Amino acid sequence: MINTRVIPPAPGAYNYPLLIKRLLLSGVRYQPGQEIVYADTLRYTYTTLNERIQRLANVLTQAGVKPGDTVALLDWDSHRALECFFAVPMLGAVLHTVNVRLSAEQVRYTMNHAEDRLVLVHDDFLPLMEQIGGELTTVERYIRLSDQGTCITDLPVAGEYEALLAGACDEYEFPDFDENSLATLFYTTGTTGNPKGVYFTHRQLVLHTLNELGTFAACGAEPLLRSGDVYMPITPMFHVHAWGVPYVATALGIKQVYPGRYEPNQLVRLFREEQVTFSHCVPTLLQMMLDCEEGRRTDLVGWKMLLGGSALTQGLAARASARGIRVYCGYGMSESCPLLSLTCLSAEDLALPMDQQLPLRINAGVPVPLVDLRIVDGQGKSVAHDGESLGEIVVRAPWLTQGYLNAPEQGAELWAGGWMHTGDMACINERGVVQIRDRIKDVIKTGGEWISSVELESLISQHSDVDAVAVVGIADTQWGEQPLALVVCVAGARLDQPGLARHLQQFVDSGRLNKWAIPRQVRFVSEIPKTSVGKINKKLIREGLGNLG
Repeated sequence: MINTRVIPPAPGAYNYPLLIKRLLLSGVRYQPGQEIVYADTLRYTYTTLNERIQRLANVLTQAGVKPGDTVALLDWDSHRALECFFAVPMLGAVLHTVNVRLSAEQVRYTMNHAEDRLVLVHDDFLPLMEQIGGELTTVERYIRLSDQGTCITDLPVAGEYEALLAGACDEYEFPDFDENSLATLFYTTGTTGNPKGVYFTHRQLVLHTLNELGTFAACGAEPLLRSGDVYMPITPMFHVHAWGVPYVATALGIKQVYPGRYEPNQLVRLFREEQVTFSHCVPTLLQMMLDCEEGRRTDLVGWKMLLGGSALTQGLAARASARGIRVYCGYGMSESCPLLSLTCLSAEDLALPMDQQLPLRINAGVPVPLVDLRIVDGQGKSVAHDGESLGEIVVRAPWLTQGYLNAPEQGAELWAGGWMHTGDMACINERGVVQIRDRIKDVIKTGGEWISSVELESLISQHSDVDAVAVVGIADTQWGEQPLALVVCVAGARLDQPGLARHLQQFVDSGRLNKWAIPRQVRFVSEIPKTSVGKINKKLIREGLGNLG
C-alpha cells in the first residue's frame, strides 16, 4: 500500500454511507404521482410506495426482525417483492429471495443454510412450506402474501401482509449503518453439489444501481432506459434482483409494471395495455411471447428488450426484430450482480440495415464503466484483441460478490489469483466488443479443434424451419467429441439432418464454420430442457440423451 495524502474531515462533516435507502430519494422527489402496477390487481403511486415501505418496516420490527437477521421471500414478481427489496435491508436485515422453482429439497437446504428467521410466503407456496416446515431449523414464523383472501394453514402465521400493513404506522426512521453490511442473499445452482449462497452489500448494490442507471441511459446512440420509459421485468425478482433493474427504475421514478406469475399471453397484454417500453428476459421467454396467441396478434413495435442469461441466437433476434422489438444483449453472472457488459451501438451502427445490425446486437457488448474485464489464456495472460483468440473472461468490479456464504474453498476458487473467474470462453475485438463463445464446460473439442456450441446454435437457428436449438458435445471414439444438435421445429416443418447440413454448408463455404462442426447427429425433439430460470440445461441434456426423442 502506497502512502498518499489523506485530509481528515471537518468536525461535524457527515460521512455519507452508500445505503439502499438512498435509492428512494429521487423517485418520489421527481415523480410522486407515477404508478407502480401489479398485474391487473393493484396500482398506486410512488408516494404510497414510500409509505408502504415504512409500514412494512414496522411490521417486520413487530415480528421480531433485528439487524443481521435473514428474512426469506417466496413470491411472484409483485409490488410486495419491490417493497421487500427496500424495507428488509433498510432495517439492517438480509433479504433472502428464495428461488421458488428449485426442488423442495433444494429450497429446504437454502433456507436452512441462510438461517432464515421470518418467511414472507405467497399462498401458492404454502404447500411447499407445509411440506418442509418441520425441517426448517431456524424459521420462527410466517407472513402470508395473498392475492385471494383467506387461506387455511397450520404454519405459525403472524398475519396476512396487506392486513398487517393496514394496521401499521406509516412512519419509520431508517438508521444509518456500515455500507458494507450484508443486504441480499440468493442461491445459484451449479453442475454439482448444493446451491451456493451469493451475497451483496448495500455499497455493492448502490454502486451497481448507479452504474446500470448511467449505462442504460447514456451508453451508445440508442439509450435503453430513461425517465420517460415504462418498465416491466420478465426476469424473476428472486434471481439477481431481477438483474438490479427494479432499483434503477425506482431511483428514476418511472412507471413500473409487475406481472406476477409469468404467463406469455398475460405478459404481452400488460405490454400493450400499460404501454411498456422496456423489459429484460432470457431468450426462452422472448420466444414464448412471440409464439403465444397474444404475441402473434399484438403490434410489438416500441418494446426494447434486453436479453441475457444465455446466448441469443441470430434466428430468434431476427424474429423479434421483424415484429418490432429492439433487441439488446447484456453479459454477467449471478456472482457479478450481474451487469458486466452491454450492447453499445454507435450512430454508424444504427444507420446499417437491421440484418447487418443483428450480429452487433447479439454479442455481449463492451464492458460497462468500472468493470475491469480481461480474457486470459491458460497461463493467465491476456489474449490478443483480434476477435478470434479465445480465453476465459475474468473480471474485477466494485459490486462483485466477495465469495459464497459459508463456503470459503468455493469462494477461493471463484477468486483465484485475485480475479473473479466466470467460466466463460470468449474473444474480444479491437473495439473492445466481447463475444461469448461458450461455457468452458460446454465447449466441444473434436480432433484437437474447438467448436463453440453457442456459435453453432446461432447458425442453426437461422434456418426457417428451426424454432429452438441446443448443441452439446458427445463422446466420439475417433475424434474425442462431436457435436449433437437438439432441434425443435416450427409447426408443420419437415426438416431432417441432411437438410440441416445443407443449411450449415453455406457457413462453411463463407469461412465462418469449419466443416467438422456440422453435426452428424441431430435429434428432433418437442422441447429442450431448461433450468429454473429458463436457461438451456445442457447438464440435464447430457445426462438424459438416452431418453430424448
